[in-house]
Amino acid sequence: MRASVGDRIRVHGRTVGAGERQGEIVEVRGEKGRPPYLVRFSDGHEGLMFPGPDSEVERRPE
Repeated sequence: MRASVGDRIRVHGRTVGAGERQGEIVEVRGEKGRPPYLVRFSDGHEGLMFPGPDSEVERRPE
């Protein structure tokens, strides 16, 4: 997975009834766009994450 600052990340719920989380990548700490990413989630909190197979990156519009 590769991403850039400003891209959106979506984490799908892994269990029935679990909601999806969305956020904006505010910092890329890996080399060449690789994780970990500092993400600001839609609820306002920020966290460092290593996305798993339940995640997808949406490129920011150019």
